[in-house]
Amino acid sequence: MEISRHAHRKDEHLSLAEKFYTPTADSQFDQLRFVHQSLPEMAVSDVDITTQLGPLTLPVPLMIEAMTGGSPRTGKVNAALGRIAAATGMPVASGSQSIALKDDAAIATFTPLRENNPDGVVFANIGAGHTVAQAQAVVDMLAANALELHINTAQELVMPEGDRSFHWLNGIGETVAALNVPVIVKEVGFGMARETLEQLAKVGVTYVDLGGRGGTNFAQIENFRRPDKELTYLAGWGQSTVESLLEAHSVPQQQVIATGGVRHPLDAAKALALGASVVGSAGQVLHSLLRTDEDATVAMLQSWQTGLKRIMTLLGTRNLAELRQQHLLLSPELLSYCDQRHLDY
Repeated sequence: MEISRHAHRKDEHLSLAEKFYTPTADSQFDQLRFVHQSLPEMAVSDVDITTQLGPLTLPVPLMIEAMTGGSPRTGKVNAALGRIAAATGMPVASGSQSIALKDDAAIATFTPLRENNPDGVVFANIGAGHTVAQAQAVVDMLAANALELHINTAQELVMPEGDRSFHWLNGIGETVAALNVPVIVKEVGFGMARETLEQLAKVGVTYVDLGGRGGTNFAQIENFRRPDKELTYLAGWGQSTVESLLEAHSVPQQQVIATGGVRHPLDAAKALALGASVVGSAGQVLHSLLRTDEDATVAMLQSWQTGLKRIMTLLGTRNLAELRQQHLLLSPELLSYCDQRHLDY
C-alpha cells in the first residue's frame, strides 16, 4: 500500500506539473538585456558551445533536468527522455530515485534513462536526507556520471505527507567526500542564497544546481494536493533563477547549473553569461513531450542549440568563456536586489 501511494504521488506530480505549466515564467530573464554588437567579425560556424562540468566534458551546455520516475506511466516518460537525450547529445537527470530504494519493481521505471542513452551523460537523483550507501546505490542503478542531491524544504513543508525536520548539511558533506562522481546539490524551484552556497562550500560542495523560482512550482503543486489548499501564500516563495545566479557570484569556487523557468535559447544564453556552466529545463521539455511527441521535442532542443549559437554570433562571442565576459544590463528591480543583498555584478 505504501509503495502504491508513492507511485500515485509520482503520477500526480507529473499531471500537476503540466496542469500548471505556463509559456511565460517569473524567473526574471526578461529583466536582463544583452548589448548587441553590429560587427561580430565571425561566422556561426566559429561558435563552440562545449562546456566542462568538473571532469565531464559536455558537447552542449544545455541539459534535460530531473522530472520523474516511480510508476509505469512515468517509466514510459523516462524511456522517451532517454531517447531524446541520446538524439540531442544533452545530459539528462533522473527524477528522485528514493522510491526505487524501497521497491525493486520501481527500478525499471528509472533504468530506461540509461538503457535508451547508453553513451550519454546521465545524472542520478536522490534527496539529501539519504545515506552514503543509498546515494551510491542510485548512482549504480543508472551507471550515472554524476549525482543530483536535491534539497527541497519548501516542497516538503507544503506536501501533506512531507518531512518536517531538516538536518542535511553533514550528510551532504559525507556524500560528497565518499562518492567518486560529481555530487551536485540541487534546489527544486526555490533558488539559492549566498548564505546557502557558503554553507555548502564549507562541507566541500563544488557543484550546485540553483533551481530558481520561475519554473515548475512545487509549492503550488503540493498545495493543490492539500485538502484545504490553504498555503497559496507560499506560491511566490524563494529567489528567482536570475537572483540565484547573482547570489552565486559571491561563491566563485562553485560551478553552477542554472534551472528554473528557462523557456528558450535567449534565457539560456543569459544564464550562461551570468556564470552558469550548464542550463537545464524540465517543464518546457515535459510540455513539448506531452503535447507533441518525441520527434518534435528533439527538434525543439536541437533548435535551442542552433539558437544559442546565433545569439553568441550576435554578441561576437566564439565560446562560453567569451560569452561570460558580456556584461548584461540589469533592470532597476534587479539592481535594487543586488544593492539590498550587497551583491557585486
